[in-house]
Amino acid sequence: MSLTPEALTERLLALGEKKYRAEQVFLWLREGISSFDAMTNISEALREKLAAEFALTVPELAKSQRSADGTAKYLWRFSDGQAVETVVMSYHHGLTVCVSTQAGCRMGCAFCASAAGGLIRNLSAAEILAQVLYSQREYGGRISNIVLMGTGEPLDNFESVLAFVRIVTHPKSLNIGMRHITISTSGLVPQMDRLGDCGLQLCLAVSLHSADDETRSRLMPVNSAYGVDEVVAAAKRYFAKTNRRVAYEYAMIDGVNDSPEQARLLAKKLRGQNCFVNIISLNRVENSHLAPPSDAHVREFAGILDKAGVQVTFRRKLGDGIDAACGQLRAASIKG
Repeated sequence: MSLTPEALTERLLALGEKKYRAEQVFLWLREGISSFDAMTNISEALREKLAAEFALTVPELAKSQRSADGTAKYLWRFSDGQAVETVVMSYHHGLTVCVSTQAGCRMGCAFCASAAGGLIRNLSAAEILAQVLYSQREYGGRISNIVLMGTGEPLDNFESVLAFVRIVTHPKSLNIGMRHITISTSGLVPQMDRLGDCGLQLCLAVSLHSADDETRSRLMPVNSAYGVDEVVAAAKRYFAKTNRRVAYEYAMIDGVNDSPEQARLLAKKLRGQNCFVNIISLNRVENSHLAPPSDAHVREFAGILDKAGVQVTFRRKLGDGIDAACGQLRAASIKG
């Protein structure tokens, strides 16, 4: 499942199979099958050969939850016992899946539950793809949009994420357009530049959460390596290379980053840039003292940005009743 159709064709040709067999196999893989025996239109001999040469990434559904708004959260456990959470959200434009890219996370952001146990390991492209395929099957509807905003820092697992993107966008796979895929990052500047150099039409969402280095460093340890100005400059370079407008994610936290001064500084840093700020009222995380601001503070903050010419959007809150909202994901059962 980590192979593109072209790579799979090469492998099967090397095994003495006809080219068209690779397309048959690939079409089965995109259906989220759980066994090679499900490939009913190919010979038993070839199925045995595939089982000897390859392995299918078939996660176990360890837990399933669904909230009143239709949001579903699935806990998928892989063969080594590591588990990740995947969320499916229903919007008027279709179903969006939020996938994890790592088991755990090493970014250590103060407002996010995903980093509580640190980084355990990266996920393979097949394990990321499996979340899409099996969540789609479990939910019972076609996925049309993908956000890489679950557990983990996507650009910290660059190779697997890029391989996943190339597979899931392939016309013979799920054929999801690149403009329907959003990759989030806490601001890993070298990887942001590298992604821009790929020339892909992906949406990039940068977790900023503060306009000054002192506050951002308290919230996001990564800021000690790549400060606010460096991250904003990298986002500008990404737009210059791809012509794709960057989204700045801003989780508003009461008494921390929700002041009018923060809003004015943010507007100053982003003024003239082709971007928008996606405001998220902080979702509460267990054992955290951080809290969301009042609605009045949110409106005032957004008004200052809007008046300064910076476009503002508001993240629709989905799945918070099942701890599936932004910042709340953390596998309840990691191993065993």
